[in-house]
Amino acid sequence: MIAPGAWLGVLGGGQLARMFAMAAHRLGYRVAAVDPDPECPAAGVVDRYICATLQEPEAWQELATLCAAVTIETENVPGAALRFLGARIRVAPDATALEIAQDRGLEKQFLAAHGVPVAPFRVLATAADLGAPDIDSFFFPGLLKACRFGYDGKSQIAVSSAAQLERAFAQLGGPCVLEQRVALAAELSVIVARSADGSSAVHPVPMNHHAAGILDLSVVPAPLSARLQREAVAQALRIATALDYRGVLCVEYFLDTAGRLLVNEIAPRPHNSGHFTIDACRTSQFEQQVRVLAGLPLGDAGLVHAQGAVVMANLLGEVWTAGDPDWTSVLSHPDARLHLYGKRLPRPGRKMGHITCLADSVEVAQRAAVAIRWRLAHSPDPRSPASRLAAPGNAEPVV
Repeated sequence: MIAPGAWLGVLGGGQLARMFAMAAHRLGYRVAAVDPDPECPAAGVVDRYICATLQEPEAWQELATLCAAVTIETENVPGAALRFLGARIRVAPDATALEIAQDRGLEKQFLAAHGVPVAPFRVLATAADLGAPDIDSFFFPGLLKACRFGYDGKSQIAVSSAAQLERAFAQLGGPCVLEQRVALAAELSVIVARSADGSSAVHPVPMNHHAAGILDLSVVPAPLSARLQREAVAQALRIATALDYRGVLCVEYFLDTAGRLLVNEIAPRPHNSGHFTIDACRTSQFEQQVRVLAGLPLGDAGLVHAQGAVVMANLLGEVWTAGDPDWTSVLSHPDARLHLYGKRLPRPGRKMGHITCLADSVEVAQRAAVAIRWRLAHSPDPRSPASRLAAPGNAEPVV
Protein backbone atom coordinates (compact mmCIF):
# COMPACT_ATOMS: atom_id res chain seq x y z
CA MET A 1 0.00 0.00 0.00
CA ILE A 2 1.14 3.53 -0.77
CA ALA A 3 0.19 5.51 2.32
CA PRO A 4 -1.58 8.87 2.22
CA GLY A 5 0.87 11.75 2.05
CA ALA A 6 2.73 10.21 -0.88
CA TRP A 7 2.78 11.67 -4.39
CA LEU A 8 0.66 10.24 -7.20
CA GLY A 9 1.17 11.27 -10.81
CA VAL A 10 -1.13 11.58 -13.80
CA LEU A 11 -0.19 11.87 -17.46
CA GLY A 12 -2.60 14.40 -18.94
CA GLY A 13 -4.22 17.48 -17.47
CA GLY A 14 -7.82 17.45 -18.67
CA GLN A 15 -10.99 17.25 -16.61
CA LEU A 16 -10.40 13.58 -15.79
CA ALA A 17 -7.04 14.47 -14.25
CA ARG A 18 -8.70 17.31 -12.36
CA MET A 19 -11.31 14.98 -10.85
CA PHE A 20 -8.66 12.34 -10.11
CA ALA A 21 -6.64 14.95 -8.21
CA MET A 22 -9.67 16.04 -6.20
CA ALA A 23 -10.36 12.43 -5.20
CA ALA A 24 -6.69 11.88 -4.32
CA HIS A 25 -6.61 15.03 -2.17
CA ARG A 26 -9.63 13.83 -0.23
CA LEU A 27 -7.69 10.69 0.66
CA GLY A 28 -4.61 12.68 1.66
CA TYR A 29 -2.37 12.24 -1.39
CA ARG A 30 -0.41 14.87 -3.27
CA VAL A 31 -0.69 14.94 -7.04
CA ALA A 32 1.54 15.90 -9.95
CA ALA A 33 0.22 16.25 -13.50
CA VAL A 34 1.94 16.55 -16.87
CA ASP A 35 0.28 18.55 -19.64
CA PRO A 36 1.52 21.04 -22.26
CA ASP A 37 -1.25 23.58 -21.58
CA PRO A 38 -0.69 25.81 -18.51
CA GLU A 39 -4.44 26.49 -18.45
CA CYS A 40 -5.48 22.83 -18.53
CA PRO A 41 -8.25 21.90 -16.05
CA ALA A 42 -5.88 20.07 -13.70
CA ALA A 43 -3.23 22.80 -13.49
CA GLY A 44 -5.12 24.80 -10.89
CA VAL A 45 -5.80 21.92 -8.50
CA VAL A 46 -2.72 19.67 -8.54
CA ASP A 47 0.16 20.13 -6.11
CA ARG A 48 2.72 20.20 -8.91
CA TYR A 49 2.03 21.02 -12.54
CA ILE A 50 4.69 19.94 -15.05
CA CYS A 51 4.38 21.88 -18.29
CA ALA A 52 5.50 19.37 -20.92
CA THR A 53 4.14 17.19 -23.67
CA LEU A 54 3.36 13.59 -22.83
CA GLN A 55 6.16 12.54 -25.18
CA GLU A 56 9.00 14.20 -23.22
CA PRO A 57 11.29 11.75 -21.34
CA GLU A 58 12.35 14.56 -19.01
CA ALA A 59 8.77 14.79 -17.74
CA TRP A 60 8.62 11.01 -17.25
CA GLN A 61 11.83 11.19 -15.23
CA GLU A 62 10.43 13.98 -13.06
CA LEU A 63 7.35 11.89 -12.30
CA ALA A 64 9.49 8.82 -11.58
CA THR A 65 11.62 10.82 -9.14
CA LEU A 66 8.72 12.50 -7.35
CA CYS A 67 5.87 9.98 -7.40
CA ALA A 68 5.21 6.55 -5.94
CA ALA A 69 2.75 5.65 -8.71
CA VAL A 70 1.40 7.11 -11.96
CA THR A 71 -1.83 6.77 -13.92
CA ILE A 72 -3.26 8.29 -17.12
CA GLU A 73 -6.26 10.41 -18.02
CA THR A 74 -6.08 10.03 -21.81
CA GLU A 75 -5.35 7.19 -24.22
CA ASN A 76 -2.95 9.46 -26.10
CA VAL A 77 -0.05 8.59 -23.82
CA PRO A 78 2.93 6.88 -25.46
CA GLY A 79 3.30 3.28 -24.42
CA ALA A 80 6.99 4.09 -23.97
CA ALA A 81 6.07 6.46 -21.13
CA LEU A 82 4.36 3.71 -19.15
CA ARG A 83 7.18 1.28 -19.88
CA PHE A 84 9.74 3.79 -18.64
CA LEU A 85 7.73 4.57 -15.52
CA GLY A 86 6.71 0.95 -14.93
CA ALA A 87 10.36 -0.08 -14.69
CA ARG A 88 10.81 2.39 -11.82
CA ILE A 89 7.48 2.89 -10.00
CA ARG A 90 3.94 1.52 -10.04
CA VAL A 91 1.76 2.33 -13.05
CA ALA A 92 -1.92 1.63 -13.68
CA PRO A 93 -2.85 0.72 -16.35
CA ASP A 94 0.23 -0.86 -17.89
CA ALA A 95 1.60 -0.19 -21.36
CA THR A 96 0.19 -3.37 -22.91
CA ALA A 97 -3.41 -2.60 -21.96
CA LEU A 98 -2.98 1.02 -23.04
CA GLU A 99 -1.61 0.13 -26.47
CA ILE A 100 -4.48 -2.27 -27.16
CA ALA A 101 -7.09 0.30 -26.14
CA GLN A 102 -5.56 3.22 -28.04
CA ASP A 103 -5.58 1.44 -31.42
CA ARG A 104 -9.01 0.50 -32.78
CA GLY A 105 -7.54 -2.22 -34.95
CA LEU A 106 -5.67 -3.92 -32.11
CA GLU A 107 -8.66 -3.43 -29.83
CA LYS A 108 -11.14 -5.10 -32.21
CA GLN A 109 -8.77 -7.98 -32.90
CA PHE A 110 -8.16 -8.47 -29.17
CA LEU A 111 -11.88 -8.52 -28.38
CA ALA A 112 -12.70 -10.90 -31.22
CA ALA A 113 -9.83 -13.23 -30.25
CA HIS A 114 -11.30 -13.48 -26.73
CA GLY A 115 -14.82 -14.25 -27.94
CA VAL A 116 -16.25 -10.83 -27.10
CA PRO A 117 -19.12 -9.88 -29.46
CA VAL A 118 -18.34 -6.88 -31.69
CA ALA A 119 -19.84 -5.49 -34.87
CA PRO A 120 -18.37 -7.12 -38.03
CA PHE A 121 -15.16 -5.27 -38.88
CA ARG A 122 -12.16 -5.26 -41.18
CA VAL A 123 -8.80 -3.65 -40.46
CA LEU A 124 -7.64 -1.65 -43.49
CA ALA A 125 -3.94 -1.05 -43.08
CA THR A 126 -3.23 0.31 -46.57
CA ALA A 127 -5.16 1.45 -49.64
CA ALA A 128 -4.57 -1.99 -51.15
CA ASP A 129 -6.93 -3.48 -48.53
CA LEU A 130 -9.87 -1.45 -49.85
CA GLY A 131 -10.40 -3.90 -52.70
CA ALA A 132 -11.18 -6.98 -50.60
CA PRO A 133 -13.96 -8.91 -52.39
CA ASP A 134 -16.49 -9.00 -49.53
CA ILE A 135 -16.45 -5.30 -48.65
CA ASP A 136 -19.19 -4.27 -51.10
CA SER A 137 -21.57 -7.01 -50.01
CA PHE A 138 -20.90 -7.06 -46.28
CA PHE A 139 -19.69 -3.67 -45.02
CA PHE A 140 -21.94 -1.13 -46.73
CA PRO A 141 -23.43 0.84 -45.18
CA GLY A 142 -20.56 1.11 -42.75
CA LEU A 143 -18.36 3.39 -40.69
CA LEU A 144 -14.69 3.96 -41.42
CA LYS A 145 -12.81 4.87 -38.25
CA ALA A 146 -9.19 5.90 -37.89
CA CYS A 147 -7.29 3.39 -35.77
CA ARG A 148 -5.87 6.11 -33.55
CA PHE A 149 -6.82 9.46 -31.98
CA GLY A 150 -10.57 9.34 -32.57
CA TYR A 151 -13.03 10.36 -29.84
CA ASP A 152 -16.47 11.99 -29.49
CA GLY A 153 -17.40 10.98 -33.03
CA LYS A 154 -14.22 12.42 -34.54
CA SER A 155 -12.08 10.62 -37.13
CA GLN A 156 -14.92 8.49 -38.44
CA ILE A 157 -16.84 8.74 -41.70
CA ALA A 158 -19.99 6.99 -42.89
CA VAL A 159 -19.49 5.11 -46.16
CA SER A 160 -21.90 3.25 -48.43
CA SER A 161 -19.91 2.65 -51.62
CA ALA A 162 -16.42 1.78 -52.78
CA ALA A 163 -15.89 5.33 -54.03
CA GLN A 164 -16.89 6.82 -50.66
CA LEU A 165 -14.63 4.35 -48.89
CA GLU A 166 -11.66 5.34 -51.03
CA ARG A 167 -12.23 9.05 -50.39
CA ALA A 168 -12.76 8.50 -46.66
CA PHE A 169 -9.60 6.41 -46.34
CA ALA A 170 -7.58 9.12 -48.07
CA GLN A 171 -9.13 11.77 -45.80
CA LEU A 172 -8.39 9.87 -42.57
CA GLY A 173 -4.93 9.09 -43.89
CA GLY A 174 -3.74 5.89 -42.33
CA PRO A 175 -4.74 2.54 -40.89
CA CYS A 176 -8.48 2.36 -40.27
CA VAL A 177 -11.18 -0.01 -39.14
CA LEU A 178 -14.23 -0.50 -41.34
CA GLU A 179 -17.29 -1.54 -39.32
CA GLN A 180 -20.63 -2.75 -40.52
CA ARG A 181 -23.34 -0.23 -39.54
CA VAL A 182 -25.39 -1.56 -36.64
CA ALA A 183 -29.07 -0.80 -36.18
CA LEU A 184 -29.03 0.63 -32.65
CA ALA A 185 -31.67 0.25 -29.99
CA ALA A 186 -29.54 1.76 -27.20
CA GLU A 187 -26.02 2.47 -25.96
CA LEU A 188 -24.71 1.66 -22.52
CA SER A 189 -21.43 1.32 -20.64
CA VAL A 190 -19.90 -0.60 -17.77
CA ILE A 191 -17.23 0.90 -15.52
CA VAL A 192 -14.97 -1.62 -13.78
CA ALA A 193 -12.29 -0.98 -11.17
CA ARG A 194 -9.80 -3.85 -10.96
CA SER A 195 -6.91 -4.21 -8.52
CA ALA A 196 -3.57 -5.94 -8.96
CA ASP A 197 -4.85 -8.98 -7.03
CA GLY A 198 -7.74 -9.42 -9.48
CA SER A 199 -10.46 -8.10 -7.18
CA SER A 200 -12.98 -5.88 -8.92
CA ALA A 201 -15.91 -3.54 -8.34
CA VAL A 202 -18.52 -2.52 -10.90
CA HIS A 203 -20.65 0.62 -10.86
CA PRO A 204 -24.34 0.59 -11.81
CA VAL A 205 -24.83 0.38 -15.58
CA PRO A 206 -25.78 3.69 -17.26
CA MET A 207 -27.71 3.99 -20.51
CA ASN A 208 -26.12 6.68 -22.66
CA HIS A 209 -27.62 9.06 -25.17
CA HIS A 210 -25.34 10.78 -27.70
CA ALA A 211 -25.84 13.90 -29.80
CA ALA A 212 -23.55 14.61 -32.76
CA GLY A 213 -21.26 11.83 -31.57
CA ILE A 214 -20.77 13.34 -28.09
CA LEU A 215 -22.20 11.90 -24.90
CA ASP A 216 -25.19 14.02 -23.96
CA LEU A 217 -26.96 12.18 -21.16
CA SER A 218 -26.36 9.16 -18.92
CA VAL A 219 -29.27 7.55 -17.08
CA VAL A 220 -29.11 5.25 -14.02
CA PRO A 221 -30.70 2.84 -13.51
CA ALA A 222 -30.59 1.91 -17.17
CA PRO A 223 -34.06 0.93 -18.46
CA LEU A 224 -32.78 -2.48 -19.51
CA SER A 225 -33.53 -6.00 -18.37
CA ALA A 226 -31.53 -7.44 -15.50
CA ARG A 227 -30.33 -10.16 -17.89
CA LEU A 228 -28.81 -7.65 -20.32
CA GLN A 229 -27.12 -5.77 -17.52
CA ARG A 230 -25.66 -8.96 -16.08
CA GLU A 231 -24.38 -9.90 -19.54
CA ALA A 232 -22.77 -6.47 -19.99
CA VAL A 233 -21.06 -6.67 -16.60
CA ALA A 234 -19.85 -10.22 -17.25
CA GLN A 235 -18.33 -9.22 -20.60
CA ALA A 236 -16.61 -6.20 -19.05
CA LEU A 237 -15.08 -8.35 -16.30
CA ARG A 238 -14.01 -10.86 -18.93
CA ILE A 239 -12.22 -8.12 -20.87
CA ALA A 240 -10.53 -6.75 -17.75
CA THR A 241 -9.34 -10.23 -16.82
CA ALA A 242 -8.05 -10.95 -20.33
CA LEU A 243 -6.07 -7.70 -20.23
CA ASP A 244 -4.85 -8.49 -16.70
CA TYR A 245 -6.02 -4.95 -16.15
CA ARG A 246 -5.17 -2.70 -13.23
CA GLY A 247 -7.12 0.54 -12.91
CA VAL A 248 -10.50 1.86 -14.01
CA LEU A 249 -11.78 0.54 -17.33
CA CYS A 250 -14.88 1.59 -19.27
CA VAL A 251 -16.48 -0.78 -21.76
CA GLU A 252 -18.90 0.89 -24.15
CA TYR A 253 -21.67 -1.20 -25.70
CA PHE A 254 -24.14 -1.07 -28.55
CA LEU A 255 -27.47 -2.83 -28.05
CA ASP A 256 -28.77 -3.61 -31.52
CA THR A 257 -32.39 -3.94 -32.56
CA ALA A 258 -32.11 -7.73 -32.38
CA GLY A 259 -31.28 -7.46 -28.68
CA ARG A 260 -27.59 -8.31 -29.02
CA LEU A 261 -24.90 -6.60 -26.94
CA LEU A 262 -21.86 -5.62 -28.98
CA VAL A 263 -18.75 -3.99 -27.54
CA ASN A 264 -18.08 -0.70 -29.31
CA GLU A 265 -14.79 0.23 -27.64
CA ILE A 266 -12.90 0.25 -24.37
CA ALA A 267 -11.36 3.19 -22.52
CA PRO A 268 -8.44 2.51 -20.13
CA ARG A 269 -9.43 5.26 -17.69
CA PRO A 270 -12.46 6.82 -16.01
CA HIS A 271 -15.14 7.79 -18.50
CA ASN A 272 -17.61 10.60 -19.12
CA SER A 273 -20.51 8.16 -18.66
CA GLY A 274 -19.24 7.45 -15.13
CA HIS A 275 -19.35 11.03 -13.88
CA PHE A 276 -22.65 10.30 -12.16
CA THR A 277 -20.68 8.19 -9.66
CA ILE A 278 -19.23 11.32 -8.02
CA ASP A 279 -22.59 12.32 -6.57
CA ALA A 280 -24.60 9.11 -6.65
CA CYS A 281 -22.26 6.28 -5.60
CA ARG A 282 -20.59 5.35 -2.36
CA THR A 283 -17.24 5.41 -4.16
CA SER A 284 -16.73 7.40 -7.36
CA GLN A 285 -14.86 6.10 -10.38
CA PHE A 286 -12.09 8.60 -9.57
CA GLU A 287 -11.71 7.45 -5.99
CA GLN A 288 -11.53 3.88 -7.31
CA GLN A 289 -8.74 5.01 -9.64
CA VAL A 290 -6.86 6.41 -6.64
CA ARG A 291 -7.49 3.28 -4.58
CA VAL A 292 -6.20 0.94 -7.28
CA LEU A 293 -3.14 3.10 -7.91
CA ALA A 294 -2.27 3.30 -4.22
CA GLY A 295 -3.02 -0.36 -3.50
CA LEU A 296 -5.95 0.44 -1.21
CA PRO A 297 -9.05 -1.78 -0.93
CA LEU A 298 -11.66 -1.04 -3.57
CA GLY A 299 -14.66 0.93 -2.37
CA ASP A 300 -18.34 0.03 -2.55
CA ALA A 301 -19.40 0.97 -6.09
CA GLY A 302 -23.15 0.93 -5.46
CA LEU A 303 -25.60 3.81 -5.32
CA VAL A 304 -25.88 5.68 -2.03
CA HIS A 305 -29.65 5.43 -2.38
CA ALA A 306 -30.21 1.99 -3.86
CA GLN A 307 -33.77 2.73 -4.99
CA GLY A 308 -32.97 6.16 -6.41
CA ALA A 309 -32.15 7.40 -9.90
CA VAL A 310 -29.57 9.78 -11.31
CA VAL A 311 -29.15 11.55 -14.63
CA MET A 312 -25.89 13.15 -15.77
CA ALA A 313 -26.10 15.82 -18.48
CA ASN A 314 -23.03 17.25 -20.19
CA LEU A 315 -22.59 21.01 -20.45
CA LEU A 316 -20.99 21.77 -23.81
CA GLY A 317 -19.77 25.09 -25.12
CA GLU A 318 -23.16 25.66 -26.74
CA VAL A 319 -24.59 26.46 -23.30
CA TRP A 320 -22.57 29.70 -23.45
CA THR A 321 -23.99 30.69 -26.87
CA ALA A 322 -26.08 33.54 -25.47
CA GLY A 323 -23.53 34.60 -22.85
CA ASP A 324 -22.56 33.48 -19.38
CA PRO A 325 -25.11 31.03 -17.93
CA ASP A 326 -27.25 31.92 -14.93
CA TRP A 327 -25.89 29.40 -12.44
CA THR A 328 -28.70 30.01 -9.97
CA SER A 329 -30.92 27.67 -12.00
CA VAL A 330 -28.77 24.71 -10.99
CA LEU A 331 -27.41 25.91 -7.65
CA SER A 332 -30.90 26.66 -6.32
CA HIS A 333 -32.18 23.18 -7.22
CA PRO A 334 -31.99 20.90 -4.16
CA ASP A 335 -31.42 17.72 -6.18
CA ALA A 336 -28.90 19.03 -8.73
CA ARG A 337 -25.11 19.12 -8.57
CA LEU A 338 -22.91 21.34 -10.73
CA HIS A 339 -19.42 20.39 -11.91
CA LEU A 340 -17.40 22.88 -13.96
CA TYR A 341 -13.98 21.98 -15.34
CA GLY A 342 -12.26 25.37 -15.20
CA LYS A 343 -11.87 25.70 -18.97
CA ARG A 344 -11.45 29.30 -20.08
CA LEU A 345 -12.84 29.20 -23.62
CA PRO A 346 -16.22 27.64 -24.42
CA ARG A 347 -16.38 26.20 -27.93
CA PRO A 348 -19.16 24.27 -29.66
CA GLY A 349 -18.81 20.61 -28.75
CA ARG A 350 -16.26 21.27 -25.98
CA LYS A 351 -17.07 19.63 -22.64
CA MET A 352 -17.14 22.48 -20.13
CA GLY A 353 -18.82 20.68 -17.24
CA HIS A 354 -21.76 18.52 -16.29
CA ILE A 355 -24.74 18.44 -13.99
CA THR A 356 -26.18 15.50 -12.12
CA CYS A 357 -29.73 15.31 -10.89
CA LEU A 358 -30.83 12.78 -8.29
CA ALA A 359 -34.44 11.78 -7.74
CA ASP A 360 -36.73 8.87 -6.92
CA SER A 361 -37.23 8.03 -10.60
CA VAL A 362 -35.42 8.40 -13.92
CA GLU A 363 -38.28 10.47 -15.32
CA VAL A 364 -38.10 13.05 -12.53
CA ALA A 365 -34.30 13.23 -12.63
CA GLN A 366 -34.22 13.62 -16.39
CA ARG A 367 -36.87 16.31 -16.48
CA ALA A 368 -34.92 18.26 -13.86
CA ALA A 369 -31.68 17.94 -15.83
CA VAL A 370 -33.36 19.00 -19.07
CA ALA A 371 -35.06 21.99 -17.46
CA ILE A 372 -31.89 23.19 -15.72
CA ARG A 373 -29.73 22.93 -18.80
CA TRP A 374 -32.34 24.72 -20.89
CA ARG A 375 -32.38 27.61 -18.43
CA LEU A 376 -28.59 27.73 -18.31
CA ALA A 377 -28.48 28.25 -22.05
CA HIS A 378 -30.57 31.46 -21.90
CA SER A 379 -32.25 30.28 -25.07
CA PRO A 380 -35.70 31.55 -26.06
CA ASP A 381 -35.88 28.74 -28.59
CA PRO A 382 -35.36 25.26 -27.12
CA ARG A 383 -34.53 23.94 -30.61
CA SER A 384 -31.47 26.19 -30.89
CA PRO A 385 -27.92 24.77 -30.62
CA ALA A 386 -27.68 26.26 -27.14
CA SER A 387 -30.19 23.73 -25.83
CA ARG A 388 -29.32 20.17 -26.71
CA LEU A 389 -32.48 18.56 -25.33
CA ALA A 390 -36.19 19.33 -25.39
CA ALA A 391 -37.68 22.25 -23.50
CA PRO A 392 -38.97 21.69 -19.96
CA GLY A 393 -42.28 19.91 -19.97
CA ASN A 394 -41.61 18.18 -23.28
CA ALA A 395 -38.80 15.89 -22.21
CA GLU A 396 -39.39 12.18 -22.56
CA PRO A 397 -37.18 9.66 -20.79
CA VAL A 398 -34.39 8.21 -22.88
CA VAL A 399 -35.34 4.53 -23.25
